[in-house]
Amino acid sequence: MLSEQATPVIRETLPAVGGAIEEITELFYGKLFTAHPELLRDLFNRGNQANGEQKKALAGSIAAFAGVLVEHPGTRPDAMLARIAHKHASLGVTADQYKIVHTHLFAAIADVLGDAVTPPVAAAWDEVYWLMANALIALESRLYQQAGAADGEVWQEMAVTERRTETPDVVSLALRRADGRPLAVPRAGQYVSVRVELPDGARQIRQYSLTSAPDEAAWRITVKRVRDEGLPDGEVSCHLHEHAQAGDTLTVSAPFGDLVVAPGDGPLLLASAGIGVTPMLAMLKDIAVSDPTRPVTVVHADRSPADHAHREELHKLVAALPDATLHLWYEHVDGPPPAGTSAGHADIAALDIRAHTTAYLCGPLPFMRTVRGDLLRRGLPAEAVHYEVFGPDLWIAG
Repeated sequence: MLSEQATPVIRETLPAVGGAIEEITELFYGKLFTAHPELLRDLFNRGNQANGEQKKALAGSIAAFAGVLVEHPGTRPDAMLARIAHKHASLGVTADQYKIVHTHLFAAIADVLGDAVTPPVAAAWDEVYWLMANALIALESRLYQQAGAADGEVWQEMAVTERRTETPDVVSLALRRADGRPLAVPRAGQYVSVRVELPDGARQIRQYSLTSAPDEAAWRITVKRVRDEGLPDGEVSCHLHEHAQAGDTLTVSAPFGDLVVAPGDGPLLLASAGIGVTPMLAMLKDIAVSDPTRPVTVVHADRSPADHAHREELHKLVAALPDATLHLWYEHVDGPPPAGTSAGHADIAALDIRAHTTAYLCGPLPFMRTVRGDLLRRGLPAEAVHYEVFGPDLWIAG
């Protein structure tokens, strides 16, 4: 909770800081990476730095956190904090790095806002930063404890035991611990980070959902080759596509992620698009074991049947559940759509959504915004709609 003296200062200055936050974060990252180039080389996603997404994510999270402190005293955006904490833990972020960020962020704020940063303004925003940072540090420490790891020590060597081509741009890799020890048991829907050394010596990290069931003897990740028009191809995804083979060793984190199915017997909606199908596979496998009679509506949208990774597997998983239905949409179909599918974009508004449904979303941001909006209009409360973002969280939806 903000102090009494800081609250009016933040309320008054939030529009100015919010309006300048992208300029502030641009300068902040310049200062940070000049002083600590190893952070860009070995921790931050260089692709997201190049396309500006990381800057937008930092700006959005700070502004959202400050706004909640002002508008809803005594509360905090725990869903947002949990997503960030899980991502940080999967990267091995440690408490001392928050001090480094603080130094360069506040230097950037002073440079951009100049004389407007009076001592009371600086003190108030310092309070906001440390309220957010200390909350994240506590959450991340708890996650490390749950993983049985010292703070930041989440890495293990994993042997690739199988490689399978799912589509021309998607491969699956089965993983076991290289030392032969048992795997940690993830929660269905969680992800791991994979750290690879690239030709220039950088050790870049990316997250991939586990598509295996929690109790399987091997983990399985599914990697889509990242290709964005006008931007460099994905460094890690392309490296794994070109080099990861059965018998190789990868450096992989413990499992993290908070997009996991809550226990209970209420109806579920699993909505995904593209490679966002991956956490849903693990969820369906887990539901088949833990509560196979639970009502489940599965929605998936993709470019075409040929682009739909794990298509046959998804059909089999849904067919194995007695009260599950599958709804598929494809943007491009040669000829009539396959049986049980529709052409075009997913249309949640056309589905029968049961009362008290809990929804889980994963896919591109436009897809999730549309689905979430449709669900809210259908009467689902916001707290019943959960989502996972691959990459920086550019959508602070609670």
